[in-house]
Amino acid sequence: MDSLKTPFKGISNDIKGRKVCYKQDWIRGLRSGFKILAPTAYIFFASALPVIAFGEQLNRDTDGTLSTVETLLSTAICGIIHSIFGGQPLLILGVAEPTVIMYNYLYTFAKGRPEMGKELFLAWVAWVCLWTAIFLFLLAVFNACTIISRFTRIAGECFGMLISVLFMQEAIKGIVSEFAIPKGENPIEEKFHFQWLYANGLLAVIFAFGLLITSMKSRRARSWPYGTGWLRSFIADYGVPLMVVLWTLMSFGVPGKVPSGVPRRLVCPLPWESASLYHWTVVKDMGKIPAMHIFSAIIPAVMIAGLYFFDHSVASQMAQQEEFNLKNPSAYHYDLLLLGFMTLLCGLLGLPPSNGVLPQSPMHTRSLATLKRQLLRKKMVKTAKEGIELNASTSEIYGRMHAVFVEMDKSPQQPNPTVDKELENLKEAVMKSEGGKDAEKHIDAHLPVRVNEQRVTNLLQSLLVGVAVCAVPVIKKIPTSVLWGYFAYMSIDSLPGNQFWERMLLLFVPAGRRFKVLEQLHASYLEAVPFKQIAKFTLFQFVYFLICFGVTWIPIAGILFPLPFFFLISIREHVLPKFFQPHHLCELDAAEYEEVAGHPIHNRSISSGRKEDSDSMDSGVDLSAEEILDEMTTHRGELKYRSGILSERQFQVYPEDDDSEHH
Repeated sequence: MDSLKTPFKGISNDIKGRKVCYKQDWIRGLRSGFKILAPTAYIFFASALPVIAFGEQLNRDTDGTLSTVETLLSTAICGIIHSIFGGQPLLILGVAEPTVIMYNYLYTFAKGRPEMGKELFLAWVAWVCLWTAIFLFLLAVFNACTIISRFTRIAGECFGMLISVLFMQEAIKGIVSEFAIPKGENPIEEKFHFQWLYANGLLAVIFAFGLLITSMKSRRARSWPYGTGWLRSFIADYGVPLMVVLWTLMSFGVPGKVPSGVPRRLVCPLPWESASLYHWTVVKDMGKIPAMHIFSAIIPAVMIAGLYFFDHSVASQMAQQEEFNLKNPSAYHYDLLLLGFMTLLCGLLGLPPSNGVLPQSPMHTRSLATLKRQLLRKKMVKTAKEGIELNASTSEIYGRMHAVFVEMDKSPQQPNPTVDKELENLKEAVMKSEGGKDAEKHIDAHLPVRVNEQRVTNLLQSLLVGVAVCAVPVIKKIPTSVLWGYFAYMSIDSLPGNQFWERMLLLFVPAGRRFKVLEQLHASYLEAVPFKQIAKFTLFQFVYFLICFGVTWIPIAGILFPLPFFFLISIREHVLPKFFQPHHLCELDAAEYEEVAGHPIHNRSISSGRKEDSDSMDSGVDLSAEEILDEMTTHRGELKYRSGILSERQFQVYPEDDDSEHH
């Protein structure tokens, strides 16, 4: 309540904090030179692909009123504005799935009202955006962002699971639609004959699953045993867009006798066609909306404002995680105010608004942490080598490295008093080395995490999204089935790391097989909370998730789907503590994702010649002799030799080697 008594305090503090480092935000980016292009390209592809997919979804949901052109334009315009005027430049903006869902409900409502219809849909949405902007202004002015910490893991994971399920739902609906005649098309056309509809559907299944499987494989390329580190990193970072290109090219390999509409491709007007140009003049139709519907727009506006407040703030929070060691201050209140202005601008231009998006925002920060590490490493290694050439002592070499780190790490906002502590391990390693040898290895092992905080990458990637609007003739070549596969990929790729999902899977693990989970990397709560409490908490979360998902199926009223997430704040604070012990809740609803290294429960190796301790095989453990035998033999039936020590054979001197020494 104190925040209500001091309006504008949060905005004022944010502006003061960011004003000090604004100039450096540009200087640091420009000084990075061409190296800044790598994170720029990385985040551009991560932003553009979902926006293209959401554009196709909007095109279907709004009968062509909105399309990929509008989603790309909104993302580019809002991204450019935020990169220049925003408080936190690491935050990436884009049209997100919640916005698409909201627009679906708004279109359904407007189309069913004869006084508005499809023709005045965007004009009415402009009023919705106006009211949304007003509510966002009020939230920013009265410091509402101070309560963002009350959205704990349980709310964030429920929301993430809902978006994941909606992605998969859209993928399934899209693939099924490939077997049917699109709305408004002429069924007499050859491409809509049964045999070609069936062929189109089968191709859709092939392309969708092909894109899904190859994207999932390429996403994990860093852990491959094949190829160089650079190649694996390149495939992991750019594999998904490359797979989209690959499957698009393969779609042109169909026989020449197949009609031109098989497989189906994106449908959207070109940016310079009248269907796209109409959006720029939506504001002149706002006066045609009846007064009753101008005020009825307040209801969806409240929901959208709440949704943007939650989504935008959480995305910003994820981009500024403590582990990134950011030096510049946050700007939650000011960024929410700016979001209000951008929402109003998009509404008046007939574009779907953009807001902070996940996972692109933390991905952006992570890519800049890699860049900063490269810059720091290069300068510190160079300094260490210069010291070694001058035969400097280890203390002098470390002193040079320390000075370089402090110089490159200094913040205009405030000095960092913890540098000595963060470099303690590096100092110890260098001081123990002989004359500073292996300094490069020690730097690689002990260099602290730093992020190249700047605005250039956000501005460049937003400009590239804007340029992509001109590439719509090329983008239209992408088969719609490839996008359905991409929706499925986004759904599945968002599940790892979601403890709600992991706990749901745990419920299907029999008691006798839970040791398998503990043998791998696992969340810390598995060892701190009894299984019955984990199951009870997970079942509550699952039932609540079903309620949230069920709300999205209610015609028109589905626009209220953000409401349950705000109710969850009170439920978490006042209801759950009555059913769970405080320390159990702290573990299950922890702010951090803490993992514990796995430890083998059973030693099944027989090669060392030791017998298994029969007492270690608890009677409740479900472990058959056949399973142990499978793990100890190859597919050819050979027994695997396992040893924890080096074999004598590795030190055997062969006669040939012995003879060669005498010669």
